[in-house]
Amino acid sequence: MKKQQAARTNGKSAEASRNNRNPRNSMKAGNKNRRHDSVQIEKDIPGVPVAKNDEVIIDIIGMNHDGEGVGRAEGYTLFVQGALPGEKVSVKVLKTKKQYGYAKLLNVLKASPDRTAAPCPIYDKCGGCQLQHLSYEGQLAWKRQHVVDALERIGKLNVASSMGENHTSELETVQAAHNAGNSEAGNHGGNKASSASLHEITVLPTLGMAEPWRYRNKAQVPIGVTDGGLVGGFYARSSHRIIDMETCLIQHDKNNEVVARVKAIARRFGISAYNEETGGGLLRHVVVKVGFRTGEMMLVLVTNGEEIHHVEEWIAAIRDELPSVVSICQNVNTRKTNVIFGDVTRVLWGSEVIYDYIGDVKFAISARSFYQVNPVQTEVLYGKTVEYAGLTGNETVIDAYCGIGTISLFLAQHAKEVYGVEIVKEAIEDARVNARLNGMEHVTFEVGASEDVIPRWKEEGIEADVIVVDPPRKGCDPRLLETILEMKPERVVYVSCNPSTLARDLRVLEDGGYRTVEVQPVDMFPHTVHVEVVIGMQRIDT
Repeated sequence: MKKQQAARTNGKSAEASRNNRNPRNSMKAGNKNRRHDSVQIEKDIPGVPVAKNDEVIIDIIGMNHDGEGVGRAEGYTLFVQGALPGEKVSVKVLKTKKQYGYAKLLNVLKASPDRTAAPCPIYDKCGGCQLQHLSYEGQLAWKRQHVVDALERIGKLNVASSMGENHTSELETVQAAHNAGNSEAGNHGGNKASSASLHEITVLPTLGMAEPWRYRNKAQVPIGVTDGGLVGGFYARSSHRIIDMETCLIQHDKNNEVVARVKAIARRFGISAYNEETGGGLLRHVVVKVGFRTGEMMLVLVTNGEEIHHVEEWIAAIRDELPSVVSICQNVNTRKTNVIFGDVTRVLWGSEVIYDYIGDVKFAISARSFYQVNPVQTEVLYGKTVEYAGLTGNETVIDAYCGIGTISLFLAQHAKEVYGVEIVKEAIEDARVNARLNGMEHVTFEVGASEDVIPRWKEEGIEADVIVVDPPRKGCDPRLLETILEMKPERVVYVSCNPSTLARDLRVLEDGGYRTVEVQPVDMFPHTVHVEVVIGMQRIDT
């Protein structure tokens, strides 16, 4: 650690100045060779060997869930944006806490073989992507490991160290045992929790994209003012400062074109940009949606007030310059908030919805409706969901967080009956429209909390063979997990966007008599830290 010690001793006058402002006590035993002024700095946070502005050389031993490299300075953890596992780097300490600190990457002294040059010209400023400096193969491996770590650390689950040659048929093997009436797995002294805890869980390699760029079908671009001019792009990391964007490499090309043209038209007509600090200005966000299969596009102008100056000229210019746009909407949001949409949406011109497909299922997409942003990988994700549900055409399925019915209708192609429940009224209205759009009369949607609606369905004689959950990042409501355990479906399929809450919920289901059969990470958001996961579970005592 001599290099670290040398780096810390270079700023003696600055450290002395800090000591004069913050007198410290003497250092504990074992650190007698350190300078007295450095000793006093460290005493402010006992046991911390570095201080703000120190420059140190560290080895990066891992990466956290935010994509930051994890290194150690004399056992003290430092998080370093842009550093990769296996690298030796020089860093400048930015902030220290009792257990960990943050540092800025200065130089990569020994690079990871997975390091690559980020192709985006604003990658080092924009906060939209976190992993462009990591090869795509490296990203997929890290995302799998992120899932494994959460299952082991939070869920206390036993993940198999290797998948073996027959991993693809494991789910079929368990289901075949169930169909044959094999209940041996649940009959070891009645201790289902122990049985569930001891078996090995297979986590498959992350399913990535053949072309992991231009995959987003929706752009939500904040508009603001920089140097007196209207700009639109993405927020800089850990701030609300807008980085102007000409093109985004993970957005569909047409989305980039519409955003660029709309900004130019707004400047031409003197449209004012929203000022987050004063609450003045008109244009807050530009939201663009594109149907990958249909090519139809929707533009939503989020404004800080009802009136849009030169609205007719603006609409005419958009129609003339952007013929793919078939819907122009306005959403009014006058609240001082970072929430994008307000309560009022109206059509300025064209259709109220655009259409797109996931597989063979057609969906109507309105200005406010939630729709998966990566349709290519959504089809992959839902295909695994159908596989894990084990549908033969005779099953009754409950979709516990159905949204606008994307998973429900995808499952309905293979099930006898599907029931979807969602707490957001507008989403259920969209789901019913989508069911009618596809002529699916065997699908029922209801508004309400899953933990309230599903027990009532059970009282009405609706018995689910499969329950599918796709909760928000906070995971399943505890009462829903209790409801699943009481309803005892043969299979549970859990679709998750947060490995931590997934692991927590799997522990509850495993302790309640279910066995996690297989875990499939899916890369829905290449070049970001986010990973989607779909899990197949089987009831042990069936």
